[in-house]
Amino acid sequence: MAEESECRLWAIKDPLLTEYHDYEWCRISHDDRYIFEMLCLEGQSVGLSWRTIINKRKAYKEAFYDFDIDTCATLTDEYLNSLMENKELIRNKNKIFSVRKNAIVVKKIIKDYGSLDAFVWAYTDGKQIDGQWKTSGDIPTETDISRKMSKDFKKLGMAFVGPVITYSFMQSIGMVNDHLIDCGYRLR
Repeated sequence: MAEESECRLWAIKDPLLTEYHDYEWCRISHDDRYIFEMLCLEGQSVGLSWRTIINKRKAYKEAFYDFDIDTCATLTDEYLNSLMENKELIRNKNKIFSVRKNAIVVKKIIKDYGSLDAFVWAYTDGKQIDGQWKTSGDIPTETDISRKMSKDFKKLGMAFVGPVITYSFMQSIGMVNDHLIDCGYRLR
């Protein structure tokens, strides 16, 4: 039974985390808007728990126009500075401004590669990496692929994209499946 797997322990005390674990985490996505959202939210989580971010997700989606890439790329300094007053967000200026910065880079990626999806999934040759882990202690926090992706993102000018964040990002869009082998949500 899914509830009995160690896989869900990090999520079961919070309804939003449980929903995320059960229906989003490690699920394959090829939607550029969603991929951008997860890249931004993972970046916001630097130094914080994912629980904090997932509980602020609705406010982030409202503040950043549902992570519409074109809109985020054109947000003004005035608008971004005004978000520093929004108590529902992490009021870190560098993190708030990183959404616009990363959106500008993503627009260039889309121009050069056709989509953000094509660019990021090329790191795994378009295939999901299935860890088939037995315990949560087996799951890595970063890999050679996440380190390469991080390095490439940084070269392009992105912010808050270290190798641990890029690995979490890979989990969030299903590039890796890190549900434990006994998790009832593993293959849903």
